[in-house]
Amino acid sequence: MNFVVMCRFRTGDQRSPGAAGLRLSMVAPKAAVMESGRSRPTKRRIIQESGVKRLPSRLPSPLASLSVLPRDFYARPTIDVARGLLGQLLVHGNRAARIVETEAYLPHFNGEPDLAAHSARGMTPRTRVIFGPPGYAYVYLIYGMYECLNIVAEPKGVPGCVLVRALEPVANVDEETNGPGKLTRAMGITRADYGHDMLRPPLSVRAMGDPAEPIVATARIGIRHCADWPLRFHLDGNPHVSRAGRSRLT
Repeated sequence: MNFVVMCRFRTGDQRSPGAAGLRLSMVAPKAAVMESGRSRPTKRRIIQESGVKRLPSRLPSPLASLSVLPRDFYARPTIDVARGLLGQLLVHGNRAARIVETEAYLPHFNGEPDLAAHSARGMTPRTRVIFGPPGYAYVYLIYGMYECLNIVAEPKGVPGCVLVRALEPVANVDEETNGPGKLTRAMGITRADYGHDMLRPPLSVRAMGDPAEPIVATARIGIRHCADWPLRFHLDGNPHVSRAGRSRLT
């Protein structure tokens, strides 16, 4: 006997087919009748019933018209870039979210090398993009499961980059973005975007102007070296800042 596979999602489930919560039920279809009068099984069919929200294929017009941040924006000291990215719009395809938290990774801070920076050990196949021109994406994997987006800062040859740590969803983003691993998943950013020029689609940062919220500096999180340096920046009071980053550095 042939069967029809019925695919149903739980109400409100925003995930794609194959996610947890997909239920399969086997239903026997009615048999087709041949001219001879004998029954003939229908072909196997897959019926998908889903309440999944279809996202628009393009950005809303007001967002699509925003200017992409120029190369000169990134060709500055890393701390300036990390602070300047706050309040700007990260765009990937049809998804957009406001940057609300960053961390700076530098060649030096107050005359001391930043041993928490991936570039501290020199240029490797993994870190070569950090030593290149500014405004390119440095995406890497941590804990074997989380991908993190960094944007190269400083003039070419000076290894600096900014980790984008939290976002405030603006358009077509339905998942949590309060953490570097969460935001890349929500925005569809992967290691395939390593080395991408952030001045070109589909991945870019667009100008939204200076944020109204004050900028708060805190110590970076999840590192062993130089852990007390005030190189984490976030918009004060924003609910999308990662939980561990809401404490103010005194």
